[in-house]
This record gives sequence, structure tokens and C-alpha cells, in this order.
Amino acid sequence: MKRMLWVLLVMSIGATFPSSLFPLYQEQFHLSSLQLTILFASYAAALLPALLIIGSRGSAWGLKKVLRTSILLSLLSTLVFLLGNQAWMLFLGRILEGIAFGAFTGTAVAFLLQQSPAHETGRALRFSAIVNTVGFGLGPAITGLVIQYIQLQPMHLPYGILTVLLASGAFALETLADTASPQTTYAPAKISLGVPSAIRPYFWSFIALPIFMVFTLNGVVLSLIPSFVKNVIHSSNLAVSGLLILVLFGIAAVSQLFGWPRQSITRVRFGVVLLALGAWFTVISGQTANLGLLWTGIFIQAIGMGWTFQGSLQLAGRLPKPEERNKVISTYYLAGYAGFIVPIVGVGMLTFLFALNLALILLNIVASAVILYIFLFSFRFERFYNKLHQTSHMSE
Repeated sequence: MKRMLWVLLVMSIGATFPSSLFPLYQEQFHLSSLQLTILFASYAAALLPALLIIGSRGSAWGLKKVLRTSILLSLLSTLVFLLGNQAWMLFLGRILEGIAFGAFTGTAVAFLLQQSPAHETGRALRFSAIVNTVGFGLGPAITGLVIQYIQLQPMHLPYGILTVLLASGAFALETLADTASPQTTYAPAKISLGVPSAIRPYFWSFIALPIFMVFTLNGVVLSLIPSFVKNVIHSSNLAVSGLLILVLFGIAAVSQLFGWPRQSITRVRFGVVLLALGAWFTVISGQTANLGLLWTGIFIQAIGMGWTFQGSLQLAGRLPKPEERNKVISTYYLAGYAGFIVPIVGVGMLTFLFALNLALILLNIVASAVILYIFLFSFRFERFYNKLHQTSHMSE
């Protein structure tokens, strides 16, 4: 399990690695704000179809084979950034990384569960969520610290470090045995979200929708952090934004180690409420330029993110049958990354009609209504989940 968790960590680091370099790219290649937004969105736009296509076919192709290809694509993306001397290469690098992480995400969790004993499924899912969260925070932090304090080839040295990390992940993957064989019989290349009809309404309302809201509201926070560093903290230090992002994801990771609440359903129930509360603190801090409100919002939202992510991922792994997990978990991440695009597209469109602050308030109002629905639906989900487990125990 430890070696697969290392693979998951280095790939998660790679997914967010270039974030701290975006201001340098904007200056070097004279990118407009719109071009920078498109660069940011191109990653998620490439990730979603990769999740959809490969998530539905990963088990048939062989999980380890898909993971190996994903790491190679991530290495190729790193090489493109390393050699990039034109703006189009930045877009190519982010698109390649989006495809790589999209192919990797759902498949990695399914492969981790394959490597873990049946009685450790819950533990494996818990640690995969923690490692994923830590990796997302470490990426921008490592890059920011390197370019700010080492100041040796700032556009290249970070990617040299990432190459070493990814190579170590590839080596760790090759030491793991693939205990399941890919399908050898021909099957039509049907693309399917792969959520069984018996669990579909419960999955979408209490597993997919919460992770969608996690990525949506986190996108708002991540979009506010750079402006706070510049306008409130009045710092040009490139490491600060990365460290703030690390704090957000770090608190989210630590919150997943809390022993309470013990039940996954309760974690999601309380987690989404904290998400909404933290988001309101953060948006209000953006209007008042109040750093204390920002830290309060980040702290509350980070705990909500950690609990919601961990609890919903555990339910996504437990609810389906083992042979259905790869598709279901891929669909779970598909829902999450769809939420990642909302702040970019939704707020971007609203700013044509309203000021940015008002656009963020409108987004938060909609998000709060969705979270209220999730909270109320949680009691119906709990009855279904308990009944499902009673039935499975009786059949055993």
C-alpha cells in the first residue's frame, strides 16, 4: 500500500506543480488575463474526457498499464514545460498533464484497493484521500520555494525536481504486482459513466454532488489567494501563494486524521456545512480586505474539504461492487473536476453582468442552496446505506 500511496503523492504534486510559475509565465510570454484563465482551464478541460473515456475502460485495458501510461504522459508534460520557449508549449504541457491525471485518478484508487486486503478497504480509501490532498498542496509550495529562494534556473529547476519525483513514482509502480488481468475478449469501446442503476440516485446526490461542491468552492478560494498576497499582504514573494495553498490543503489533510466524526455519512454531512460557512467568510474577506476573515474562512473550509472529500471517497469505494469500483470512482472524480471549472466559467460569465464581488456572492448563494439539499438528502442516504449493508451481511 505504501508504494502505491507514493505513486499517488507524486502524481498529485505534478497536477498542481506549475501554479506558482503562472505569474512568471504571464510576464515572460506577455499573456493577457484571458489567456492565463484559458491556460488554467485547459488542464481541467483535458482531464474530464480522459476520466470519462479511460475510467470506463481502465479495468479492460489493465489498471497497471493505464497507470504506467499516465506517469509517462506526466513526464512528457514536464519535458514540454522544461523546454518551453513559446506560449503554445505551456498550453500543450497543461493539456498533457490533464490527460495524464485524468487517466490516473480513478484508476489509481481502484489499483490501490486491489493491492490492499479486503478488511483494509476503508483504511486504503482514507489514506488515498489524505495523500491526494497533501500532494495538491505540496505542488505549488515546492515550486514557489524553489523559484523564490534557490534562484537557479527558476523556469527549469522546479521541473528537474518534478522529473526525479515522477521517475521515483514510475519505479515504485513497477515493483507492484498487477493481481488482476485485463480482459482478453473483445468488448465494444462503450463510454459509460458506470454508476449502477441501483445506487445511481444516491451516488449523484450524496457522493458526486458533495465532491462537486468541494472543487467549486475551493476554486473560489484559490482564485482569491493570489490577489490577497498582492493587495492585502503586499508581498511580491512567489513562495507566499504556494505556502497559503499548502496551508489550505494541509489543514484539510490533518482534518482527515480526526477520530470524530467516525461515520463517513456524518463526515460528509458536517463537511458540506463547514464548506459553505468557510466560503462565506472567504468571500466577505475579499470584499473587506480583511486578512483575519480570510484565515478563518480557509481554516473552516479546509476542515470541510477534508471531511467531505474523505467521507465521499470512502462511500464511492464502498457502495459499488468490487468489479464496478473503477468506473464509479472515475465518475466520482469526473464530478469533482467538473466543479473545478465552475469558478472559471461561471464567475467569468457573471462578471460580464456584475462586479466580481457580486458574482462571487451569487455563486455562494447557489452553492449554499445545493449544500442545503445535500444535508437534507443525507438522512435518506443513511437509511439506504444501512439497509444495503444489512442485506449484504445477510447474504454472507
